[in-house]
Amino acid sequence: MILADSGFWVALVSRDDKHHGQALRVVQAHAGETLITTWPVLAEASHLIGRGSVDLQIKFVRDVRAGACVVHPLPSEALDRMAALMQKYRDQPMDFADASMVVLAEELGEGRVLSTDEDDFRTYCWRKNKPFENLMLQR
Repeated sequence: MILADSGFWVALVSRDDKHHGQALRVVQAHAGETLITTWPVLAEASHLIGRGSVDLQIKFVRDVRAGACVVHPLPSEALDRMAALMQKYRDQPMDFADASMVVLAEELGEGRVLSTDEDDFRTYCWRKNKPFENLMLQR
């Protein structure tokens, strides 16, 4: 299982994104592994994709519905942890979607992530001191 962040989704579906080729290569290299994400990440990705093309945004939503990834439902109690993380990383700053990814990593015990954010997932830790492994940055 690999965690998938907003920037990855945008890069994967947007051919004009500078990370598109890398997103395709990473998906091919990890074929057969399940991609997992959260609703906040999908909302952010859909918004960003929609800026370029509403048709692409609709296709993205349909691809998610067809099983492109698993959407992990976070319990309402996760909001407290997300707020604490956003406070901790306020100088970064950490947004709502990124906070949901850290909570997801903690819940699943998985730190492999696909993200185009080079700094964010180098800075964030899950379970207090575990670093993320951003597969998008490996060449």
